Amino acid sequence: MNQQFEYINPQSLDEAVKLAGQGSVYAGGTDLLGLMKNDIAHPQRLVNLKALPELKAVERQKGKGLRLGALVTLNELAENEMLQKDFPAISQAAGSAASPQLRNVGTLGGNLCQRPRCWYFRGDFDCLRKGGATCFAMDGENKYHCVVGGDGCYIVHPSDMAVALLALEAKLEIYGPGGQRLLPISHFYVLPEDDPTVETVLQPGEIITSVIVPEQPVGSRSVFVKFRERSAWDFAVVSVAAALQVQNGAISGGKIALGGVAPVPWLDKKLNNTLAGTALDENGINKIAASALTDAEPLEQNGYKVILARNMIKGVLQSLAG
Repeated sequence: MNQQFEYINPQSLDEAVKLAGQGSVYAGGTDLLGLMKNDIAHPQRLVNLKALPELKAVERQKGKGLRLGALVTLNELAENEMLQKDFPAISQAAGSAASPQLRNVGTLGGNLCQRPRCWYFRGDFDCLRKGGATCFAMDGENKYHCVVGGDGCYIVHPSDMAVALLALEAKLEIYGPGGQRLLPISHFYVLPEDDPTVETVLQPGEIITSVIVPEQPVGSRSVFVKFRERSAWDFAVVSVAAALQVQNGAISGGKIALGGVAPVPWLDKKLNNTLAGTALDENGINKIAASALTDAEPLEQNGYKVILARNMIKGVLQSLAG
């Protein structure tokens, strides 16, 4: 990396937004610096957000839910006792991300806005996501790529936090030149069929300021699990987050989100349509798991992800049934 750039410490959110239009925002920098080293990102300006205290809060308002500042570190989320008790999927996802050292500096907002870890994208390949003509994973090494939603670009999104927050039906507060907007996280990520060169709907100058998690209904239970090849550091091969309401031994509402299977954190429609009213007994759990990824179109080397995801869903449901 031999890039010339301006490094600025804004003193207000408005100043940060104004400056970010011609640069990249910076907090933990765990992904951005890697992109710069890989010669993928070439910002003329780095806008450091660390001096903005309003982005660092963890607040709970009775009846209104949870507000998590975009600059809260993953370690702070993982160790927060209130989250561990009432929103365990959030603390579990944060605690499973990266390594302990990176969790100390990596932020919630940064985790949500990561770029793909695909080795063709990160390497010296003129792939579709970098403006080229093809996705090299289609006929190349594709063991870790997506099995659904690819449509020409077969990345998977690396954010663990996004999967947990998707199951919890979180919303993102986004501030930019046009003011503030509130966006469901389910509308934040972009499929390749819509634009293969970007991952999110963020516009120039826009910044995630906080994540809003609604108060969960009585009887709610949540959990996040991930499978990775090593016990630490690795990104998820497959991850599952569930936030379900259980009454009288059956599911009465909620969602299951999947990671590692699609270019975006994934809400499988058939899977989620199967949940309500299904008993959390052996037959019901098998029925729910079998409904997942029925429309998958695996590549040559990654068909195992469908079986893995279904088995992980079974494990998650069994843990919530106990």
